Amino acid sequence: MITDIYGQLLSLILPKEIVKYFDLVNVEMRSIPEAHQMGVETGELFFYLDEKDVYRGAIEGHRYRPNGFYEPSRIRDFPLRDKRVTLIIRRRRWVDAATGESVGNRYSLTAEGTRHSVEFAAFLKECFGQIPDISMFS
Repeated sequence: MITDIYGQLLSLILPKEIVKYFDLVNVEMRSIPEAHQMGVETGELFFYLDEKDVYRGAIEGHRYRPNGFYEPSRIRDFPLRDKRVTLIIRRRRWVDAATGESVGNRYSLTAEGTRHSVEFAAFLKECFGQIPDISMFS
């Protein structure tokens, strides 16, 4: 029952593609000094997510072995209460044993040309007519 509630809560807070392909591994909250506050935010939440261990682009007859993670990506998402939200995403990397090529899954987690989640960027564009670089939301 608790796992189901946990999954439901994550699906309400995080973008659906994130919940589907990544596991939450840590949450960290940091306060923002008053001098750097641009609005009502008092802190920032960092959600650390690791990609699930499934390579979806496998070619039949090829074997893939895990090879760590790519560099983490930072994505801005909707604020929660009075906290900015940053998603720290680590995508997995595999090596194709037949070719030696490093491979990984591809996702459309950010709006084109931004570091904002697709939904958050759409919200900002609807509100402001553009996606601001710096605002109380980002």
